[in-house]
Parts: sequence; C-alpha cells; structure tokens
Amino acid sequence: MLAKRVDALPAGGSWLFEPKWDGFRALVFRDGDEILMQSRDQKPLNRYFPELLEALRLQLPARSVLDGEIVIVTNAGLDFDALQLRLHPAASRVKLLARETPASIVFFDLLSEGNRDLRGEPFQTRRRELESLLSTAAPPIHLTPATSDPSVASDWFRRFEGAGLDGVMAKPVTGAYEPNKRVMLKVKHERDCDCVAAGFRWHKHGERSEVGSLLLGLFDDSGALQHVGVCASFADQKRRELVEYLAPYRQDALASHPWKRWAERGPGSGEEHRMPGGQSRWSQGKDLSWEPLRPELVVEVAYEHMQGARFRHMAHFRRWRLDKKPGDCTYAQLEVIPPQELAALFTTGR
Repeated sequence: MLAKRVDALPAGGSWLFEPKWDGFRALVFRDGDEILMQSRDQKPLNRYFPELLEALRLQLPARSVLDGEIVIVTNAGLDFDALQLRLHPAASRVKLLARETPASIVFFDLLSEGNRDLRGEPFQTRRRELESLLSTAAPPIHLTPATSDPSVASDWFRRFEGAGLDGVMAKPVTGAYEPNKRVMLKVKHERDCDCVAAGFRWHKHGERSEVGSLLLGLFDDSGALQHVGVCASFADQKRRELVEYLAPYRQDALASHPWKRWAERGPGSGEEHRMPGGQSRWSQGKDLSWEPLRPELVVEVAYEHMQGARFRHMAHFRRWRLDKKPGDCTYAQLEVIPPQELAALFTTGR
C-alpha cells in the first residue's frame, strides 16, 4: 500500500498518525521456520540483514505477514547511508556490517495471521491485533508509535526530524489494506535552497536534445564547491528549453571548473562516491556522465532534508535566481535541525 503526499496533516475525519520512517520498506512473511523479507519491488532482503532473521522467527506468529521498515539507528539518529552499504555483493562484508551497525525493523501493519487474511479489515482492527502480537516484542523488533491526536502528530513532525525521520503518515482508521493504491497520506518536510548549477546530465531519451537533471553545488567553509545532489523531474518542454538556456554556460566550462579533476579522472579514481559523474554499485548501469557548466548560474530548489552534506532525496526546481551571486550559495543558508534522541521511540535496546 502506498501513500500520497500532502502539504499538511488532514483536518477532520478519523485518522491514525505515525512517524514516517526513513529506511527500507519491507514485507515480512513467516511460515514456520521460513522467513522472507521482501522489498517493495519484490526483491528478497534476507541476505542483506541476516541479524534480523532469528529474532523474526522467535517473535512473529508462526504464520503471518507484516508490513514495516528496516532501519539502522545510531546515537545521531537514523543512518540511511549505513543502510545502503548493506546492499553489497560480498556476504563477508554484509556479515561484518551486521555486527558493527546492526539493523532494526519497525512494524506498522498486520496483513495476515494464521489462516486469516486481514487486508480487508479496517486499519484500526489491524492495528489492535498488531499491538497485541507485538506487546512483548524485544529489539531488534519494534512497533511504531501511533496516535489519533493531531497535536501529538504535529509535535512528532517537528521534534523527530533531527533524528532522521521523514515526516508523518496519516492512515484512515476504517481503511482496508489496498496494495499499490495511494490511500495513505504522507506529510514531509520541504525547504528552499539556492544552489550553484555547476553541470547537467542529458535525459536518457532524446539523444542529447533534452536536459535530464541539473548538478547542484554549495560552497563549504573553505570555499570549495561541493556537489550536493541533483534537481530533475522537468516537463518535456522544459527539458528542451534548458538545452538552449544552458548553452552559453557550456562554453569553456571545464577550463577553470571546480570539479575539473573529477571530469578528467573519471570512474576508477577512488572518488566515485563524491563525484557527480561517478559510477557506483547503486548506479545499476545508469549513464551518469555529465556536462560541466561555468558555475555562474544560481537556481532555487526545494529539498526535504540533508543526509550528511548532501540532499537526501532529489531536489525540485523552483526558479532561476539571477539576482543572486554564486558565492552566496553556501551551507550557512541551510536550517540545521538538532538530533532528537530516539529513546522516545526505541525505549529499549537499539
């Protein structure tokens, strides 16, 4: 079941609110000793999170299906980067990471128990049964908090962002579980930021007649322009217009470009995780080659939150800021949310 993004918590109606976890969405199937953790796109996850399997066998009903989120919790909050590192082809590497940064799983829905298919039951009924089943759950298994009080949900929205939570979910209490339908609501943080447009990638279609994404940069305290992410999702007409708009800024762009060494070294330089055109195991064969632009254009984008020094998700184009100087595009403009101790949600264990 999926969610539709909205700008604010719903007013009126009957809703249950939950924190929105920033991890890997997972369906968990148990049938006796057999456990299957499955991603949203139906890929098995067992081999990447072996430390969860025994706990799931011991604590879940002998025949059940639950919906939840796999997360890694540190003292600083949720660590999505550490979660991504688990998708490694070497079992020895995964085993090491499982010891060093063990994962947890947070459940928020119950789809079946025994021979009962609960997807047609109201969410409030599924929630009550889930609470009963997990009443004695111990780490690394957790039950997500839930409230029907919008003021509590608003407090979660503000207070838990620093711990890496994505926002708040709103679920209709009478709603059935409807796979592939956006019947839940999600309220996520969104902010504005002025960035340097320092390059772009061609769209995968169009044979270099359309721009696919802009490469964004911010200046750090030392004056170095750091690659912080991309903005994309342009309409077809906008993609074509950008080709003409950016053309003057492509002339001699690499001569004194701050990312010149990345363009010259290319993949294999050991800096693939930082460079805007670097391949990595997350690229899945995508063409990440890029075209430099003279770093003279300032673009205002909307972003949700930062993961370290980069945008956690793709940013969205707002407008060009011809009234702004590239040198004004620094990290200092970003709102910093202090980490909120996750002990309020993870009351015991990790």
